[in-house]
Amino acid sequence: MSPIRVVVMGPPGVGKGTYAQAIAARFRVPHISTGELLRREISASTELGLKARSFVERGVLVPDEIVNEVLCKHLSSEECRSGYVLDGYPRTLAQAVFLETIAPVDVAVLLEAPLEVIVERISGRLYCPSCGRVYHARWRPPTVEGICDSCGAPLVRRRDDDPSVVATRFKQFYEASSEVVKFYMRLGKLLVFDASVDSSIGIPLLLKKIEERLSARPHTEAARPGQAA
Repeated sequence: MSPIRVVVMGPPGVGKGTYAQAIAARFRVPHISTGELLRREISASTELGLKARSFVERGVLVPDEIVNEVLCKHLSSEECRSGYVLDGYPRTLAQAVFLETIAPVDVAVLLEAPLEVIVERISGRLYCPSCGRVYHARWRPPTVEGICDSCGAPLVRRRDDDPSVVATRFKQFYEASSEVVKFYMRLGKLLVFDASVDSSIGIPLLLKKIEERLSARPHTEAARPGQAA
C-alpha cells in the first residue's frame, strides 16, 4: 500500500492537534509536530538542536532550512515508512515546496472556524500550573470553581488565551499561510473543512472526506524521503 501523507493546517484554537491525532490513529501513521521534533533535538543537544536553540532562545522563528533538515531526518526513519500526519508544518511556501520534493502530500487539510467560535474555545480554557491538566469554563469545568480536581492547585488562564491575542493570532495565521493554501489548491490537494462543529461530529466527517480523496489518488509509487518525487 502506498504511504498515506496528510498535513493539517488551521489557526490557533481550531483543533489541529485533536483532528491530526484522529487522522493518524485511523490510518495508523505517526502524528508529527515539528515543534516537538525541534524540542527533542534541542534537548538532546544534537548539531541541529544547537543550531535551533540559538533562535528559540532569542524568541524568533527557526529558519526554514533547519526545520526542513530536522523534518527530513525524521521522515527518513522507519517510523514514517507508512506515511505521516503533519501538524504545524508547512508554515511557509518554501516549506511546502520542500515537502513535495521529499515526501509529497496526498491531502492538505485546512481546518476553518469563525473567529468568535475560536475565541470562545480558547478564552474559556483553564490550566493547572502544577499537574498540567486542562479544563474549560463552559464545557469541562472543575468540580470546584478555580481549583484543579487532580491536585487542588489554583487554575490559571494563559496570557495567549486573551481574546485580543487570539484575534491577532487568527489574523496572522491567514496572512502567513495564504501562499501555502494557494499552493495546495493549485496542486488539487487542498481539503477545506468546517471545524466549528464539535469534534465528535467533525472527526468522522473529515475522516470520510479524506478516505474519499485517498481512494481517488493515482496508484503510483511515491518517492521515499530524501529522494526527488
